[in-house]
Amino acid sequence: MSDSPFILTPLMPDQPSGPVLVQRKRFADERGAFARIFCADTLRQIGWPGQVAQINHSRTDKAGTLRGMHYQRPPHAEAKLVICIRGAVHDVAIDIREDSPARYMHIAAKLSAKAGTAIYIPEGFAHGFQALSDDVELIYIHSAAYNPAYEAGLNHNDPLLDIAWPLPVTALSARDAGHPMIDPARQQS
Repeated sequence: MSDSPFILTPLMPDQPSGPVLVQRKRFADERGAFARIFCADTLRQIGWPGQVAQINHSRTDKAGTLRGMHYQRPPHAEAKLVICIRGAVHDVAIDIREDSPARYMHIAAKLSAKAGTAIYIPEGFAHGFQALSDDVELIYIHSAAYNPAYEAGLNHNDPLLDIAWPLPVTALSARDAGHPMIDPARQQS
């Protein structure tokens, strides 16, 4: 796939339908630079379901702020491409698929505007991030529209998830702080 606008690195190599780090190839000259943000043909090869239902933009003002761990329940489950366009984040995806041998395991990746990195998160994963710098901006491309009746989340501090956040959490919404812990009886061995 040498003509691909991306370098694609699976983050769960033993789970072919898991998250993928997406490195945008940049083309630069004396005028500036160009990089593709989304390419349906290329992303379909790693599981993108086909449609783009929403594109969202978020801004996080302060390093240490945490957002997550969000997902939508079926039938409104969504795949998303999360692109860092300013600053840097510690991005986390948690496998929440009922039948997955990796259920409740997570991956983490640093996304930064400077490196041109993004992450593809398939359906069946909760997602969140911690800002590693002030003035962070992300673009989210979603395969399904947001439906508040189907939103859910996991607690970022759940000991079962064992997520090592790189900075002390300095800001967290009341909604995110209130996400439940996983009932250990639901964990698969």
